[in-house]
Amino acid sequence: MAEPTAVNSQITDAVTQANVKVLGEAPAMAMGTLFQTMAHSTGLLFENAVSASQQLNITAQAATTMGVSLLYSSEVKAEEPTEKAKK
Repeated sequence: MAEPTAVNSQITDAVTQANVKVLGEAPAMAMGTLFQTMAHSTGLLFENAVSASQQLNITAQAATTMGVSLLYSSEVKAEEPTEKAKK
C-alpha cells in the first residue's frame, strides 16, 4: 500500500485507477495502431501494383503502335504468285 500523505485518499485512488486504466488499454491501442498501419501499407501496395500495371499497358500500346506504323510504312507489296509457285 502507498505511504500515508497529506493528499486525500480519494484523489490518490482516482489517479491510481487512471494509471491502471492507461496501462490496461496500452496493448489494445498498440494492436489497433498496428492494424491501421498494416491496412495502410496494404493499400499502398495495391496502389503501386495498379500504377505499375497502367505503365505496362501504356508501354505495350506504344510498342504496338510502333510495330503497326513500321508495317504500314514498309514498301513491300504482295505480288501474284507465278505459275511455278502455283503448281
